[in-house]
Amino acid sequence: MRRAILQTMGLGRGKGRPCRRNRCHEACCRERGEDVSLCDILPGASCRICRLHGHGPVRQRLLDLGFQPGREITVLRRAPLNDPIELRLGDSFIVLRRREAAHIEVSDA
Repeated sequence: MRRAILQTMGLGRGKGRPCRRNRCHEACCRERGEDVSLCDILPGASCRICRLHGHGPVRQRLLDLGFQPGREITVLRRAPLNDPIELRLGDSFIVLRRREAAHIEVSDA
């Protein structure tokens, strides 16, 4: 069902994107088989961080904010043009740009 939702949103393998199976070796990502970034999650949904793909200062900022593999995130809302995204991470409310959220690979909670 999740794959069908992603395909209707134009994500996953539905629009000619190549499948990137087994890229992440975390157990949560191996079960799912596809990479989904945090910017693709709809408001109101919860997910779990699998992996951070950023490098340098972007990755360090995300780690400093508490984005670590295994933590649960809830997407609260998006601005009218989908940028920025408001998230709940533990007891904190964090706002990220879509390009920063694209560096965070997530799976279902």
